[in-house]
Amino acid sequence: MSKSSSSSLEAAAILSGDVLAASRLIRRIEDGDPSARPLIKEIYRGGGEARTIALTGPPGVGKSTLADRLIGEFRAAGKRVALLAVDPTSPFTGGAILGDRIRLGRHFTDPDVFIRSMATRGHLGGLARASGEAIQVLDAMGWDVILVETVGVGQAEVEVVHMAETVILALAPGEGDDIQAAKAGIMEIAHVFVVNKARREGAERSAKMIEEMLHQGPDRGPDAWRPPVLKTEALAGEGISGLIEAVSARWAYLESHPEAAEALARARARQVLTETLKTLAAERVIGGREGEPGFQKILADIAARREDPYTAAERLLDSAGG
Repeated sequence: MSKSSSSSLEAAAILSGDVLAASRLIRRIEDGDPSARPLIKEIYRGGGEARTIALTGPPGVGKSTLADRLIGEFRAAGKRVALLAVDPTSPFTGGAILGDRIRLGRHFTDPDVFIRSMATRGHLGGLARASGEAIQVLDAMGWDVILVETVGVGQAEVEVVHMAETVILALAPGEGDDIQAAKAGIMEIAHVFVVNKARREGAERSAKMIEEMLHQGPDRGPDAWRPPVLKTEALAGEGISGLIEAVSARWAYLESHPEAAEALARARARQVLTETLKTLAAERVIGGREGEPGFQKILADIAARREDPYTAAERLLDSAGG
């Protein structure tokens, strides 16, 4: 069988919802295997129907528990759900650290739930691209809802959540430093705010702090989406119905404001294109040159401050373009 025929069969399997075929492709994406690209190209047009939700926040705020509850609510509503959990990488095994994701085990036997843990492998620069391509695979499979859980609220996570139409930022009571740290990045793109572990002291204060930040932020315009601030106790299932209502309201808003939905789609497309261009440009400019004396001299000159990286990069791009 030719490579093209094999690729078409794999693509057809993924488009029909074949979990094993999709898992193999996501693994190749994680490994940076170039053979994944023809398949991604083939399945891309088959996606676009899934609702994508990013769930992010500092470690320890209960994101996995929230994800578990959300999956349960979506399944109760008859929706098929995929969860892509982006984990930190174990420095010893190179694999993802599952941690408290064990509690998601109750969904493992449900054929209408797909859970995939994706290791960053320490390469945060490629996190957005790899995660974005994995989302494309899940979208092409036909899942109703794709939930992406990220490891924190750093720059890499901001890039990843740009690929979702609804972003939920989870915080814990009394974590004022986390709220302040998040303000410069994720606060601007979150669509729903959740103060989890709301039975703890300080939950009301944290919620009011977030509301004040939103109030002091830039004017979003009269027709803009207004992010709600909710309190939940995910372990006890408290406040989850309100979170589902907020997500449903977000979907309804996008359906009733096609211009906002279109702007969001274009922003997501720009993010995907930017990450893809980064990868291809780096490969074409640097690929195969690591061992060349000329390239090593460039690195040595940058390290010794004899040349700045911008000038070096411009020269490399010019030479590659020629």
